[in-house]
Amino acid sequence: MVDQDNSPQQGAPADGDDERVPPMQAILDNPFLLLFIGVAVPAVFYTIWGIMEIAAIPIAK
Repeated sequence: MVDQDNSPQQGAPADGDDERVPPMQAILDNPFLLLFIGVAVPAVFYTIWGIMEIAAIPIAK
């Protein structure tokens, strides 16, 4: 006989279950965080690169 109760299928989250969102998905779902990362990471790298270039200039005599 077929079981016809209204329970959710195996593997499907039931209504009301609080399933944790993976951290990477939370980052990729937030457009403002992506904008901040997209501006901050190049700014930090170019600043470090510029400091290294200035430090590599020989001192004039």
